[in-house]
Amino acid sequence: MDRISKGWFSEIQDDLWPGQSFSLKVKEVLHAEKSQFQDIQIVETETYGRCLILDGIIQCTSRDEFSYQEMISFLPLCCHPNPQKVLIVGGGDGGVAREVVKHPLVKEVHQVEIDDRVVELSKKYLPSMACGFDSEKVKLTIGDGFEYMKQHKNEFDVIITDSSDPVGPAVNLFLESYFELLKNALKDGGIICSQAGSFWLDFDHAKKTMKGCGIHFPKVGYAVTSVPSYPCGHIGFIVASLNASRDLKEPVKKFEKSEIDALNLKYYSSEVHSAAFSLPRWVEKHFYE
Repeated sequence: MDRISKGWFSEIQDDLWPGQSFSLKVKEVLHAEKSQFQDIQIVETETYGRCLILDGIIQCTSRDEFSYQEMISFLPLCCHPNPQKVLIVGGGDGGVAREVVKHPLVKEVHQVEIDDRVVELSKKYLPSMACGFDSEKVKLTIGDGFEYMKQHKNEFDVIITDSSDPVGPAVNLFLESYFELLKNALKDGGIICSQAGSFWLDFDHAKKTMKGCGIHFPKVGYAVTSVPSYPCGHIGFIVASLNASRDLKEPVKKFEKSEIDALNLKYYSSEVHSAAFSLPRWVEKHFYE
């Protein structure tokens, strides 16, 4: 479990990103344990603040987490004309819930997280993210997201999957069958957004995930955001709609800069929304043509 050597944590995952690693200088290990589901570490780093690490993979740091949390939340929310009821699958640190409740049209947020220890430890060590659980709009269920969606069909306007990378149990969150489950839990015209990895690191996996999503959703897009503490410094999202005519690049709800500031959004804006779907030509060609 201890992946810290000589004061440095190194994210070494030969299966996911062979031949490279990302390292952070550690000031203090705040907590380390093995839960029922995974190894959990929370460390104080020299330059990235507090960092949550699951099974040796960085999930978030206090320095740059907002770029991920805001984009995975507001991309789908602003693609939907009236996102009143939202489901979050995963997201045990609370950051996505924190962002989703900011949207003025959201009335209910249901969240399913399998590991209660991630939630409890985030409340203790990562309160700036875990504050998302404090909203009266949020109802948290500790359990299996697959089973939850099977029992809640045609209920949600937006479903956000905030998952770890595709190793171990999380592999199932990237399969074609998972997107069918998402589709069945959505209302007509529903929108989804899922973490989709990096096209720099595993192009074929990202393309395969998009193809699997496209079997069940008539409109599928891939958007990116910049997150320095993630491998290659960025990460992608699959955004998909049951409405074939929905233009994912154009947000239905466009926020003025004054509204953005009032919502305390640091990364997302309507301009960033559209730009996120603009991909390098070699990626665009193989993803869409």
